[in-house]
Amino acid sequence: MGLLTKFLQRLKSSEVEARIILLGLDNAGKSTILRKLVDQEIHSVTPTQGFNIKSVTTDGVKLNVWDIGGQKSIRPYWRNYFNSTDAIIYVIDAADRRRMEETGIELQQILDEESLAGVPLLIYANKQDLINALSQAEITAGLNLHAIRDRQWQIIGCSAKHGENLKEGIEFIVNELQFDKKKG
Repeated sequence: MGLLTKFLQRLKSSEVEARIILLGLDNAGKSTILRKLVDQEIHSVTPTQGFNIKSVTTDGVKLNVWDIGGQKSIRPYWRNYFNSTDAIIYVIDAADRRRMEETGIELQQILDEESLAGVPLLIYANKQDLINALSQAEITAGLNLHAIRDRQWQIIGCSAKHGENLKEGIEFIVNELQFDKKKG
């Protein structure tokens, strides 16, 4: 049993870990996305009061994803979670046109944080399954995402409810993290 334990510890230590923060306004679909990524049911998702942590493992990389509540009263505390962040996932409710300006302001404040300088950014344009959802291109233009020059970023249209395009986002994160390792 001692040899097996040592072998398992060696395997575990060879796994690369990364800290990901999952942010966005309330009701954008952050918790639903995270649950879908770890194959949990999504029928009884409630607003996050504080944070949840779940691990997503892919391609030998363990992503420890911190899902932080998006209510207006919680947002000032987001910065308490920024230290040691390897990547940001920002979720936008693409069907909530009236809050697009608000989500843009919050995203810009995150991007202006010194502790997050250069950290890769994945933007999920969620709720693409709804007929009134803005496209990736409309969100990119509306939030002037092409002006982001200090980090790698990608926007992916998705549906948390149906799980569409979620894996592609995780692949972007993993590729960016591995790119950083190759440079270092």
